[in-house]
Amino acid sequence: MNHKAQPMSRLAVQIACSLSLGVASLSSSAAADRLGLPPSPASDEFVHKRTQFQLHTLLTEQRHPKTWNLSSAAQADPQAALEQLFSVDEDVARTFQEVAQDPARMAKLHAASAAVQNALRNGHRIYFYGTGSTGRLAETLESGIWRPFWLRLQADPAWPALAKKLPPDLLNRVRGEITGGDRALISSLEGFEDLQLIGALQLHDNGIGKEDVVFAVTEGGETSAVIGTALAAAEQAGATPDRVWFVYNNPDDVLRPFDRSRKVLDDPRIQKIALPTGPQAITGSTRMQATTTSLYALGLVLEDALRALLLPQLDTATAKRLGFAHSDTLESRLRSFQTLQRTVASSAEQVEAWTRTEAATYQQAHRATYLANAALMPVFVDVTERAPTFRLAPLDPTSALTPSSWIRVVSPTDSRERAWDALLHRPFHGLDARQYKPAFETQVDDPSLLDTALRSLQRAGGEQQTLYDLSWSANNRQRIAPAAGDLGVYLTYPDESVSTLTSDWIKAFNAAKANLIVVSVGQHAASAPNLAAIQTLAPSVRRITLDLPKTNDPLNLGRTLALKMLLNAHSTAVMARLGRTVGNTMTAVQPGNLKLIGRATYLLQSHVNSVLSSERWQRAHGATPELSYAEANAAVFEAIKQRSQLPKDLQLPEVELAIVAVLEKLAGGADLNWNKAAQTLNTEGLNGYLSAWQPPPASSAR
Repeated sequence: MNHKAQPMSRLAVQIACSLSLGVASLSSSAAADRLGLPPSPASDEFVHKRTQFQLHTLLTEQRHPKTWNLSSAAQADPQAALEQLFSVDEDVARTFQEVAQDPARMAKLHAASAAVQNALRNGHRIYFYGTGSTGRLAETLESGIWRPFWLRLQADPAWPALAKKLPPDLLNRVRGEITGGDRALISSLEGFEDLQLIGALQLHDNGIGKEDVVFAVTEGGETSAVIGTALAAAEQAGATPDRVWFVYNNPDDVLRPFDRSRKVLDDPRIQKIALPTGPQAITGSTRMQATTTSLYALGLVLEDALRALLLPQLDTATAKRLGFAHSDTLESRLRSFQTLQRTVASSAEQVEAWTRTEAATYQQAHRATYLANAALMPVFVDVTERAPTFRLAPLDPTSALTPSSWIRVVSPTDSRERAWDALLHRPFHGLDARQYKPAFETQVDDPSLLDTALRSLQRAGGEQQTLYDLSWSANNRQRIAPAAGDLGVYLTYPDESVSTLTSDWIKAFNAAKANLIVVSVGQHAASAPNLAAIQTLAPSVRRITLDLPKTNDPLNLGRTLALKMLLNAHSTAVMARLGRTVGNTMTAVQPGNLKLIGRATYLLQSHVNSVLSSERWQRAHGATPELSYAEANAAVFEAIKQRSQLPKDLQLPEVELAIVAVLEKLAGGADLNWNKAAQTLNTEGLNGYLSAWQPPPASSAR
C-alpha cells in the first residue's frame, strides 16, 4: 500500500473520490451468499436507517499519511514513531497560521472574545460543553485553566485592590461540562452522546440562561448531544446572535450530508467557528489534533477577553508579573503556536526512553502510576482517554479487589475529597436521575437508545465521586503500594515545590525498586529547583525536561497544551508498541454507540479491502470483489455476538476478530470461524497476520 504525503486539499479530494467508490456495496442478499452471513435485523437497520451515523466520509475519520506505518515504526524505533506523531501537530500550527491571516475567520474569534467580555462584565456566565474528548476539553477550560488563574490571582498582592474594580465572583463565571457529568471524566457513559436531549437537559441543569454565552464543542461537528446543547441555547427566548457558538473540526461540505449538522450550520442564531486541520495522527482519534486545536483557540478567546478586562486595571509591573501585555493579540498568540509545537516535537529523543520503559512495564505485567499536582488535569485527561481509544480497562474504583487498569493517577493530597478538589477546584457535579429519567422515558422513542441511556444514568450521579480515590492517602499507600518493576512518573511544572506527600511518593517508589521518571514542562524547566530536590530523594530518577519558549502566558495555556501534546504522543506510541494499533488505525475500538459501530464497520471494510487489492492476495486467490459496507456491517454485528460466546482469553476486539474471520472465509474457508480467528490473533496479533499479505510501507514523516 503506497500512500504518499500530499497537500491536504488534494488529499481531501482523493478521500472523497475513494469513499464514493469504496462504499458502493453489494446487496444484503449478496453479502449473505458470499460470507454465509445473513445480516441481523440490527445490521439491516443500521445500514439502511442509520445512515446519519455512517461517518466515514468525515476528514477526521481518514488515515493520515505521516503515520500510516505507526505500529511497525513503534516496534522498531519508538523515536521514529514519536516523530511521526509530533509531525501531525504541524497541521495544527499551519491551521492557526491560516486563521491568523484570514480576516473573516479572525472576525469570528474577536466576536467570541467580545461576547465573553460582555458576559463577564455584566455578571453572566460562559458555558463550554462537549462529549468525550471535547467534554474533557470543556472541563479543562474551567478546572485546568480558568479556576487556577483566579486562584493564583487571589493569592497575588495586587488582589485586594483589584477585586474592588472587577465584576463579582469571576472565579465561578466559567463552567465546563462533559456529556454525562463529572463521572464521564473517568470513562464513557454509553448512549448519552447519541441523544440531543441530554445536551439540552444539561444546559438547563447548569442554570444556563439567555444572557449566558454558550460554546458547544464537537470535534466531528456531528455529535448529537453537543448539537442538542447548541439548539437548546439558541431557542432560549431573547437569545442574541452572538451568544451561541458551535466549534468543530471538519469542513462544512463534508458535514452537510448529515441532517443534524446541517441544521446547526444553517441556523443564523448560532455562530460557527470551523477549525479543520485534517486527519488525526490515529484515525478518528480526535483526542489528538482536533482537541488540541479547539482547546488552544478557545483558551486564547478566554485569554483575550481577560486581557481586555484586566489590563486597564493593572499597573505595568503587575501586568507583567501576571503575564499580560498590550502587545499581545489573538493573531500573535495564534502564530506563536508554531514555536510551541516545534519545541514539543524536539522532545522525541528524550521521550523515547520513557516510551520504551512504560511499554516494557505493561509487557511484564507491572503497572504505572502518574503523580501530578498543578498538572493534574492534562495528566488525568490523557490517562482516562487511553481506555476508550485502545480498549483498555478504565481507572479502578476503590472497591476493585483485583486491579484491572494498567495505570493509576494520583495527586499529592491526603484524602479523596481533596484529590477531587485538586482536579476540579469546585464540587463534583453528577446527574440527578430524578431530573433526567422522566425526560428520557417520555422523549427518547428508540427502545435500544433508551435502555442504554437509563443504564448509564445509574452510573452518572454525584455519589460516583466516592467510588474513585485519586489521593496519596494513608489508605492508598497501602492499597496501591508500588512494587519492584512498576513505573512511577511525576509530572510537574517548574514553579512547583516538592510537597511532603510528593516526597513520600518518590521515596516509596524508590524504596520499592520501581522505575522513576520525572517530567518537567514549562519555561526554565531544565533549571527548575524542584528537579534537584527530586534527584536528592531518588538519585537514579530519569529526568525529561521540556523548556518552553519565553512568552506571556497568563492562563498557562502554553504549558497545558505542551504537556497535552507530549502525553498524547507518548501514550499513543506506547500503545502502538504494544500492538494496540494497526498502522495508524485503532482496530481495538469498542462499537458501543452508533458512531463507533460506523467506525468499526469502516475500519473492517478498509483493512479487508486493502488486503484484497494486494499483490500477494491476488497471486494466491485471484481478483476478489471488494467487501461492501453492508457485508462489513453484518460482520461487525456478528462479531459483537460471537465475541461474547468465546472463552474469556479469546474475547478479542470485534473489528480484529472480523478482519481475520472474513479474510479466512474469502480465502476459501468453509464458514466464518470465530474461534479460529481468535486463536490466530492470540498467536500472531493482527499486525503480524496482516503483514503476511502486506509488508508495512515506509512512512513519509522521516
